[in-house]
Amino acid sequence: MPFNFSKLSVLVVEDTEPMRKLIVSILDSIDVGTIHQAKSGEEGFRKFCEHNPDIVISDWDMDPGDGLVMTRKIRKDVLSPNRLAPIIFLTGYNAVKRVAQARDAGATEYIIKPFTGSDLAKRIAYVINKPRDYIDADVYFGPDRRRRDNPDYKGPRRRVDDSSALSGDDGFMIDLGNKK
Repeated sequence: MPFNFSKLSVLVVEDTEPMRKLIVSILDSIDVGTIHQAKSGEEGFRKFCEHNPDIVISDWDMDPGDGLVMTRKIRKDVLSPNRLAPIIFLTGYNAVKRVAQARDAGATEYIIKPFTGSDLAKRIAYVINKPRDYIDADVYFGPDRRRRDNPDYKGPRRRVDDSSALSGDDGFMIDLGNKK
């Protein structure tokens, strides 16, 4: 049974018009109810505050204000209407360092271009069906990076409040699209 996205609102933050149109077209094709658009991280944060979308899909490299700056503002700024909104990075950057930077800024998911409509639809369904707990610490606010409970892990707990042993995998999901 297909997922019903008709009540979902999404903010697409992408500076390249053809890519923004492609993303909007994909969202239209999966019947996303409301789609807002912005051309920069700065405009994206303003529209985020104005419309309070359910999900943000953002490119990285934009000016003024890139996706990383916008993500930090959504997570930390007192004007942010929903610090818990899922943020999906959709970018051509695939270096591990970049993925870690996005994760550390508070991104929920990361999809590397090129991608398919199916990749994007699956990731949207994933953030809806498997919402993650959020961590509020002095140096980080964002989704819990731990996704998996590995019963074979015998090492120390990662945090004082852990109720079970956890794997060393931070669990941040990267979608490489069709690359295997």
